[in-house]
Amino acid sequence: MISSLFWIVPLSSLAALFFAYFFFSQMMKESEGTEKMASIALYVRKGAMAYLKQQYKVVGFFFIGITIIFAILAYGFNLQNPWVPFAFITGGFFSGLAGFFGMKTATYASARTANAAKESLNKGLRVAFRSGAVMGLVVVGLGLLDISIWFLILNQFYPHSLTDGHNLVVITTTMLTFGMGASTQALFARVGGGIFTKAADVGAELVGKVEAGIPEDDPRNPATIADNVGDNVGDVAGMGADLYESYCGSILASAALGSSAFLETPDLQMKAVLAPMLIAAVGIILSIMGIFIVKTKEGASQKDLLNSLGRGINFSSVLIALVSLFIVYILDIKNYLGVWGSIDTGLVSGIIIGKSTEYYTSHSYKPTQKIANSALTGPATVIISGLGVGMLSTAIPVLTVSVAIILAFLFSAGFDFANINMGLYGIGIAAVGMLSTLGITLATDAYGPIADNAGGNAEMSGLGSDVRKKTDALDALGNTTAATGKGFAIGS
Repeated sequence: MISSLFWIVPLSSLAALFFAYFFFSQMMKESEGTEKMASIALYVRKGAMAYLKQQYKVVGFFFIGITIIFAILAYGFNLQNPWVPFAFITGGFFSGLAGFFGMKTATYASARTANAAKESLNKGLRVAFRSGAVMGLVVVGLGLLDISIWFLILNQFYPHSLTDGHNLVVITTTMLTFGMGASTQALFARVGGGIFTKAADVGAELVGKVEAGIPEDDPRNPATIADNVGDNVGDVAGMGADLYESYCGSILASAALGSSAFLETPDLQMKAVLAPMLIAAVGIILSIMGIFIVKTKEGASQKDLLNSLGRGINFSSVLIALVSLFIVYILDIKNYLGVWGSIDTGLVSGIIIGKSTEYYTSHSYKPTQKIANSALTGPATVIISGLGVGMLSTAIPVLTVSVAIILAFLFSAGFDFANINMGLYGIGIAAVGMLSTLGITLATDAYGPIADNAGGNAEMSGLGSDVRKKTDALDALGNTTAATGKGFAIGS
């Protein structure tokens, strides 16, 4: 039965990739609008792909060098598992592939979102959000698929001379190298993309608003194209790679901790290894369901738009909390109620971090309104107020993560500090719980730069004020959801 349950994992990853393709194909059927809108989108797309090509070229050389070192250690000195070099390079490859597909979709979606906003606010939201869902589903789909493939390969072909218990320890620790490859790719994508994003953003602002005195996204400012490119490389490809490594890392770390916690009982050991994979698999299915219920009404306020996204996330989160209890019960994991408590601790902490970030970054709430009001007395007070609110906004996420770590440890350890291995397993699986909704939470994050680019496209194309008003509403929502995505990345 346990081996049969495993097949849910690769099947759910394939389902994620299928729906990613479905949402992409649906988006591509939408019109890009006027010739000028399509032309502007093409400039942004070419710029984004040129950046990605250069980044992957540099990263490729780095990966080749590290892989050669691992190969020498493995085959020359027998200091590493022979599978380690291959696991490392596949981790980076799949992370880069997810970033490529996500950014390609985002650059195709911006003009289509602006054109859809001509018809209605809801259609603009749907096109942008489901395009963002491509990134979310590609990340979880490729991540879980690669984990599944490596688990099958190592489980079938690793030397059987070892005991079952030690065999699983070696398998899970070898798979951690895959996470190392994903983390290395994330370092380049996140830092490199972030630097490009901010350099382009600040440069466009200085040239446009300060020197030339023209508004944001004005077609007379050529730096607006670089600004829009930066939104994609930093907040789509960069954030996607960051959360890809967090997602894979949490599953792999939990599996490794589970194999160590039950070293003397191979049957329980296999169950503890499979539990995080199954939770992630179910999270994918429920995230897909949540994506389909996101919609809004015409003339919706900022709170209405936030609530429409929140409905999808909350729907997925509640069902994952319930289904995860069923999973740990069926697997009959030791202290399954405590392990379930750890999973829910991670899930709830993710929701709290998201809501806290939303409160401090949405213009529907007092913190952002306070910063805006401080502009009445000059730029100095805006900077002081912004820094103060920004520093204060970190308190809730920091406290939430700290409390979640303690509670996750205690729940899984049965409030027994002598049971350290189970406590550590609880911390790992709490991270899996937090990221189990990544399919939809990353969709809300990738939605941000798509909506931002749509607004820029509408402005540069000279669309009417009614369309610009809708894209501004979508853009404002995107600024909040992008900040929420950063909260998840840091919290995980």
